[in-house]
Amino acid sequence: MATSPRGPATGVLTPLELKIMQVLWTAGPSPVSTVQEQLGSDLAYTTVQTMLNVLLRKKKVRRTQVGRAFTYEAAISHERASGAAVTDLVSRMFGGSSEALLMALINTRQITPEQIARATKLVNDDDETEAG
Repeated sequence: MATSPRGPATGVLTPLELKIMQVLWTAGPSPVSTVQEQLGSDLAYTTVQTMLNVLLRKKKVRRTQVGRAFTYEAAISHERASGAAVTDLVSRMFGGSSEALLMALINTRQITPEQIARATKLVNDDDETEAG
């Protein structure tokens, strides 16, 4: 069975999976009906339920039975999911070069000099911590 570039092999979420995970990260453990309501779209209950079951198979969510219904909660953190997405982006769009990603952010003015200065300070502080 082949996996897509955004399938379980990379851990990258599809756009709809990401929207569902954002609901769970924000709202916490929720039944299907709450997730559907929070999505604020025309998605059918069964579609949301199917997607939650896909995320369950991918081990991105956990579920517990509460009465006759299931409550779903995120099994991965936002940080872990965003890390996988950035790794995938750097790999696919920039040939694995994080420097190329940074230069693209600078060239397209997606990052300000102030943000670069903060990032530089973080990197320098980490270097000092490791050296000390």
